[in-house]
Amino acid sequence: MMRRLLAGALAAAIAPTAHAETYAIQAGRLIVDAARPARENSTIIVENGRIARIEDGFTAPAGATVVDQRTRTVMPGLIDVHVHLTQTSGTPWYAYYTQKYSNAYSTTLGLTHALEMARAGFTTVRDLGGNTASVIAVRDAVAEGRFPGPRIKVSGDPLSIIGGHADPATALPPELAAAVSDAHLSSAVCTGVEQCQEVVRKLAAAGVDVIKIMATGGVLDPGALGLEQHFTNEEMKAIVDMAHAMHLKVAAHAHGAGGILAATNAGVDSIEHGTFLDAAGAQAMKAHGTYYSATLMAFTGVQSIMGTGKLTPEMEAKARLTFDVWGKGLNLAYRSGVKIALGTDSAVAPHKDAAKELGLMVSKGGMTPRDALIAATKSGADLLNISNETGTLEVGKSADLIAVDGDPLADPSAVTHLGYVMVGGRPIPLQ
Repeated sequence: MMRRLLAGALAAAIAPTAHAETYAIQAGRLIVDAARPARENSTIIVENGRIARIEDGFTAPAGATVVDQRTRTVMPGLIDVHVHLTQTSGTPWYAYYTQKYSNAYSTTLGLTHALEMARAGFTTVRDLGGNTASVIAVRDAVAEGRFPGPRIKVSGDPLSIIGGHADPATALPPELAAAVSDAHLSSAVCTGVEQCQEVVRKLAAAGVDVIKIMATGGVLDPGALGLEQHFTNEEMKAIVDMAHAMHLKVAAHAHGAGGILAATNAGVDSIEHGTFLDAAGAQAMKAHGTYYSATLMAFTGVQSIMGTGKLTPEMEAKARLTFDVWGKGLNLAYRSGVKIALGTDSAVAPHKDAAKELGLMVSKGGMTPRDALIAATKSGADLLNISNETGTLEVGKSADLIAVDGDPLADPSAVTHLGYVMVGGRPIPLQ
């Protein structure tokens, strides 16, 4: 934790001051909080990257840069709690084992996709699975203002069992997997309580913001271990206990009902995907206060590459199991009163399309447009422990906001019609 604090202090000390300009953002409709009614003609005054005040009508202090959004709805920036910035939609799984995809090259991909997410209206994203050094570099470079993009939180390498969803050796021939074992491709693959807790400590020391655990198998791994529970109950509990001791939350990739229930009972802070959630799992999540992130856009990404040869037969078989229940887990979680945050799993689908998740949360998950917008803003901030910074537009908070055509409280597709983005008081170029 001390390392993270020192890194944050250093980043703040050397960050550029381009966001010191004063802005008067004039909104025809203003959503201060997705849970509250919108305001009509209003102006947000931004000073030094933060919201200084919100005034009725269209005003502008002397010397301020006026941002005319009088025909649009201004609202809090969107938050995506599940992305993969260093991967690209449509890239076959085996490409990542070629010479091209070095850690350095992956970092450049991360910076590119971070900008794509910001241009899609996301002012905060949480990267839940990428090479630890690469995603930390992306996070810090954007935070320092060296590249445009959203606020970024990262997990680094996800914890996996041997042969599990994040074990790179699963995809390799046995002789090659043995040959590359010394290259630390499987640095977060662990077995047993002590070894798994050691991995958590190392990730915490590296400076990650959250721990990601592959509690079950995954669709897009070439293995055939299935979509049910992978880590033992004891291993999952040990991982969560150590992460919480390091002041880190735990996000659990989990598809199968048994794995969802086991991860929830182990104390994870969020269930990612939750595809086959059942009543017992939903009840446990409600009781524990566990968040649900449905990543419905991932289904569209997988559908687009079925039958192209980019997926192994095992992947396609697992994918077909999930298509029939698309959105049903979210609907059950929503009806059961489980806390929900928006996640997309971009890059399974393109990063630029991430805002389409809100429409799917309504059409597939049965949420109201307002509740989907809450999940995409203040609930995400709560899960990420940054409600004091973002998620709503309030005096003193970071100026993380977007302007869209239409009313997203009534029509979730409105967030895909973007006219303006600001992150921390810095406007994001939309092209």
